[in-house]
Amino acid sequence: MPDAAAFSGTNIVIALNAVLAAIDADEPKVLCVRRPEGLLSLPYGPFDPVSHRTLELGLRDWVTRQTHVPLGYVEQLYTFGDKGRETPAAAFADAPSDLRLVSVGYLALASEPAIIEEREAQWRSFYDFFPWEDWRSGEPIVLRERIIRDLDDWIETASSKRDRLERERRRDLAFGLSQTGWEEERALERYELMYEAALVEEAWRDRKGAPNIEASGKRRQAQSVGAPMASDHRRILATAISRLRGKLKYRPIIFELMPDKFTLLNLQRAVEAIVGFELHKQNFRRSVEAGGLVAKTRETAQQASGRPAALFRAGEVALPDGGPRGLTIPRLRRSPSTRSSGG
Repeated sequence: MPDAAAFSGTNIVIALNAVLAAIDADEPKVLCVRRPEGLLSLPYGPFDPVSHRTLELGLRDWVTRQTHVPLGYVEQLYTFGDKGRETPAAAFADAPSDLRLVSVGYLALASEPAIIEEREAQWRSFYDFFPWEDWRSGEPIVLRERIIRDLDDWIETASSKRDRLERERRRDLAFGLSQTGWEEERALERYELMYEAALVEEAWRDRKGAPNIEASGKRRQAQSVGAPMASDHRRILATAISRLRGKLKYRPIIFELMPDKFTLLNLQRAVEAIVGFELHKQNFRRSVEAGGLVAKTRETAQQASGRPAALFRAGEVALPDGGPRGLTIPRLRRSPSTRSSGG
């Protein structure tokens, strides 16, 4: 067994991070807090084993105190403990210099973005941080004109043929250049590959030593590829996006993001916002109705034009005890120049 004395010199703090997501005007939003140094971060705080009976209760306490937004649905994401992670000084001002920070990430969902009382808190789109993930209006320009090109340059710097082929394989798989095509749940893989290739600001910030002129130019380019976040919070957010996108297919988790009553178009737009591409309208509606995921009410919602749209609610199989039933996600394969309409 390891000698307990070997751990005596390490100061470890457990931090709790929340990815609180909501849909607002067909945009997937995440709750952020601006730090004193100007960077956006996820709501976070240290776990206090004296005050907090469980990690989740500690998380709920911290988020409520920082943002005044209460949490609803919550699930644990992952534990982030890599050595060298930046310590959030604002939360741990009295921490020792050799502090080792271990973060426990959580995904929380809300049916609407709550009104924020805290001045430093704000709702931001997922795609402010990951613009290459939003295909709802076609292939993102930043992906076509910047990211793939820069990944090609990175591949050429490989130290061996074997390394080069491995980099090509990872690029093709992550960015849909292989036969499998674009897979929305690979958001974390894409971000981590871009970090490794130094295509995001966080990769440069984490490097040691003074950059040369060429490196400075590349860093300026990286700063324009999505908004950076404090510490490794953009990686935590990418983890949450991958989890949420993947889970839609086997759990009716989308209804945690919906109001009690909604039109089928509302539901379709919410799913599109999360997965980042348009759906085939008829196939989507057929699948949710035939699968019992929605139930029609006797109410309607007035549309800007045309006849009123029927209102639906979550069906029996979409309730928490309804079993493992997810969504069919039929991607629309056509020009994005027009958007579907109607209730």
